[in-house]
Amino acid sequence: MSKTIHRIMQLVSSLNMSARQFDISIGTANGYILRMQKNNASVGSDVIERIVKEYPQVNLVWLLTGQGDMFINDAPKPKVRSKQEIEAYIDDRLKAQWSDEKKALLDEILNEIEQANKNN
Repeated sequence: MSKTIHRIMQLVSSLNMSARQFDISIGTANGYILRMQKNNASVGSDVIERIVKEYPQVNLVWLLTGQGDMFINDAPKPKVRSKQEIEAYIDDRLKAQWSDEKKALLDEILNEIEQANKNN
């Protein structure tokens, strides 16, 4: 009996995505899916939840047990994304992350300046 991680890798392949692109799409750490595959590890319920949320056309029963079809029959089939669409999605996610990090750094620097002014 194959494990859920093997079915996830089948799904990634069916979606014409790399494991990295899939990790980004479901919000897991870079390399998570490949690491789980390499270690033949179990995938947490939080990851399953993220997959089903991001890809509602995936048959949850198939994902968990291997029974039935990969995709829900009455759900639309997954859209095959072009390389440009995937790159744009990754760029948007990275920009949002960098923006949050820039704001945090700015807040930290302003706080340090304020503390230095109080000490002078």
